[in-house]
Amino acid sequence: MNVAVLGAGSWGTTLASMLAAGNDTTLWARDAEVAEEITRHHRNPAYLPDIELCPSLRATTDPQTALSAADVVVLAVPSRYFRSVVELVRPEVPVEADLVSVTKGIELETGFRMSEIILDVLDHDPDRVCVLSGPNLAKEVGAGQPSATVLACRDAARAERLRQAITTESFRVFTNSDVIGCEVGGAVKNVIAIAAGIGDGLGYGWNTKAALITRGLAEIERLGVAMGAEPITFLGLAGNGDLTATCSSPQSRNRHVGEELGKGRPLGDITADMMMVAEGVTSTPAIAALAHRLGVPMPITRKVEAVLNGTLSPSEAVQQLMEFEAGAEFDDID
Repeated sequence: MNVAVLGAGSWGTTLASMLAAGNDTTLWARDAEVAEEITRHHRNPAYLPDIELCPSLRATTDPQTALSAADVVVLAVPSRYFRSVVELVRPEVPVEADLVSVTKGIELETGFRMSEIILDVLDHDPDRVCVLSGPNLAKEVGAGQPSATVLACRDAARAERLRQAITTESFRVFTNSDVIGCEVGGAVKNVIAIAAGIGDGLGYGWNTKAALITRGLAEIERLGVAMGAEPITFLGLAGNGDLTATCSSPQSRNRHVGEELGKGRPLGDITADMMMVAEGVTSTPAIAALAHRLGVPMPITRKVEAVLNGTLSPSEAVQQLMEFEAGAEFDDID
């Protein structure tokens, strides 16, 4: 297949390198120096300095060059820039191309998932819009460590065809028809990871981490079901799997933000020191607003929002969560 990957961050570059091993793949980057390094030296020193990329991978800053013959378009840009990039490339996206979003976030202004933004901007068949989501830390996948993910698509045949194209010896791809559930799991787990990092920064141990992951999963499931997702999706790779990795790994950008907040650093200083985007910082207010609109109780998410906007200190947020009336464990789970 001819594949275009939009976004030369760590995950976009990793996927492009994997896809280039069996497909004619072009990576679109905003930065000309990054594009040249990838094409000429098979490296992305800004995001993956220790990973050697597939020699056949090409990079360009020209959307037309990347997209003109694409059978598959992978969108790997941060959620805050997602709509603007889709609008930028709209004239170049072939109408018959399959579109795969790998971005995990919710748009603040609209509450849209990334696949909804695609359909809002492009005149595209919804059956051609897919989502890739799971416990996929780019450096580990790029290094060839055993990993797995989920490709969600309404069209089962298309999902299976793309699954085969993306699967490698070390990267196993499963299919799912629940696009909503996979996107909600991927977006909300970043918020819970910030909470888990706050616990780490405050010096709490594994009991706290396990409680946050488990109750965080309940929040993810509640919101997802309210949006039309299947409950069982959240027990899988795009739910529990992604949540566990993001809340636990030192590589997790969202967990790192939370940890630094727990240590008392201001949010602005933390994000200024980070080269890559922590999606949870952008998505938390959007997810909290969406939960409010749907009448979904999400106490962990609301406390993370309060810490991010400076309304509560990390220790105050923990105290208020511990004062939350617990009740029966599964009363609020469908």
